[in-house]
Amino acid sequence: MGITLEQAEKALQAAKEKARELNLKMNIALVDAGANLVVFARMDGAWLGSIDIAIRKARTARYFDMPTGDLGQASQPGESLYNIEHSNGGLITFPGGLPIQDSSGQIIGAIGVSGSTVENDHTVAEAGIKAVL
Repeated sequence: MGITLEQAEKALQAAKEKARELNLKMNIALVDAGANLVVFARMDGAWLGSIDIAIRKARTARYFDMPTGDLGQASQPGESLYNIEHSNGGLITFPGGLPIQDSSGQIIGAIGVSGSTVENDHTVAEAGIKAVL
């Protein structure tokens, strides 16, 4: 079963709280197991250009069931997945997208965050996931 709306909203709220704690303005997207958008928020003042990035981070994490930063490592020149970011209508291969698993380890969706450094994006995404576990 995929992520429920209630779970997605809980993750979104936790991610927004973490962003506020860090004084960040973020775009936050959650997708279900089919990579369909479930919830999205653009915090006041968050970059417009990061809307698409947050959604693509969430979808990328679900398409490959791995953190987007890990996919980025595998897509460097000379690595096995070089140029993968050009597939699937465009992927994001830097940190900020994380798959979400249920208690049995089944992937139920993913979160994508964009609007700051990739380190901050990842931290805010992790806060969202912790709220679902």
